[in-house]
Amino acid sequence: MSRPRILVVDDEPQIQRFLKPSLTAAGYEVVEAATGADALKAVATRAPDLVILDLGLPDVDGKEVIAALRGWSDIPIVILSARDRESEKIAALDLGADDYVEKPFGIGELTARIRTALRHRGRRDAIPTVVEVDGLTIDPVRRLVSRENETVHLTPKEYDLLLLLARHAGRVVTHRALLTSVWGPAHGDDLHYLRVFIGQLRQKIERDPTQPRIVRTEPGVGYRMAEQE
Repeated sequence: MSRPRILVVDDEPQIQRFLKPSLTAAGYEVVEAATGADALKAVATRAPDLVILDLGLPDVDGKEVIAALRGWSDIPIVILSARDRESEKIAALDLGADDYVEKPFGIGELTARIRTALRHRGRRDAIPTVVEVDGLTIDPVRRLVSRENETVHLTPKEYDLLLLLARHAGRVVTHRALLTSVWGPAHGDDLHYLRVFIGQLRQKIERDPTQPRIVRTEPGVGYRMAEQE
């Protein structure tokens, strides 16, 4: 089988020098680009399986690259950037990035995020027939949720929220994405509303709601559901 091809978009030579051998050793083929223009060209001509993208590029902001790619491609995009402001993370994720890793970073964390993003390629709008996470079972066909064979009774909105998180298991989903998808665009800024529902959902599905293992908080950004077992 051919190795997954990863496009690394970063204008820092030291990052490229570190990532290429590290990702090659992890079993990936690496393609490099230093500008946004070169990145778009490489996606079109080299057909990578995933893009690692820095936001601080010399010709354009990396968010413009995300927006351009999402106009015609569903390729997984993992942001790798020194920008640590929550607003930057949220903007990149809302534009369609799959995940966000801050510099400085560990190669173990980055490769774990890469594996997760690759698993989601081609199934962004689908989930398995049955999802099992930390003893919780979600059956979307029958709209049933259970823990250890005991039915978990959810309201329609709680179920829709859980299903959306399950559809993107392993990936962070921003507050705005959750609010607009479940409640509509008019509720895109109702963060308190979302926190109340997440709290209610955790009370019903977590073994210990004070130490959630299924629905995890990404501070200031959104929530991430653990991947199925």
